[in-house]
Amino acid sequence: MPSLFEHVGGEEVLHRVESAFYDKALADPVLKTLFTERLPDHVDHLTWFTAESFGGPDRFSRELGFDYLIAVHRGLAITDAQRERFIEVYMESFEEAGLFDNPDFRQAVYEHVSFGSQVAQQNSHAKTDAQLHPIREVPHWTWAGD
Repeated sequence: MPSLFEHVGGEEVLHRVESAFYDKALADPVLKTLFTERLPDHVDHLTWFTAESFGGPDRFSRELGFDYLIAVHRGLAITDAQRERFIEVYMESFEEAGLFDNPDFRQAVYEHVSFGSQVAQQNSHAKTDAQLHPIREVPHWTWAGD
C-alpha cells in the first residue's frame, strides 16, 4: 500500500492544499486571530510537516525541528472553537482539492489533523515544559486502521 504522501501525489499537491488552507485561515473570522498575517514561509513549513508526517521527506525535522513547532504554538491559547474550526477548514481544503475519493484517506487526514490540532492546543496553553504534550517529533501517520 502506498504511503499517504504517495497517495496524495507528493509535495506539489500538498503545497497547493496547504496554500488553499492558509488563504482560508487568514480570512476566517474564527481563525484570523491565530493567523494574523501572511508569513512568507508558513505554507512551506505546513507542507514540509504534512509531507513528513504522511511518509514523505523529513525536511521539516531536518530544517526546523519539533522544538520550532512547539515554540510557534506556545502562548497562542488556542480555544476549542479555534481548534474545531481549524479541523473544518483543513478538511474543506482537502475536499475542495478533490482528494477525498478514498474514504480511508479521508479518515487518515481527519485523524492526523485532529491529533495535531490537539497537540498544538495543549502546547499553546503550556506555561511550563511539563505541561507540553509529550510528543517531541513529527508523528508518522498511516492509513486509517493501520
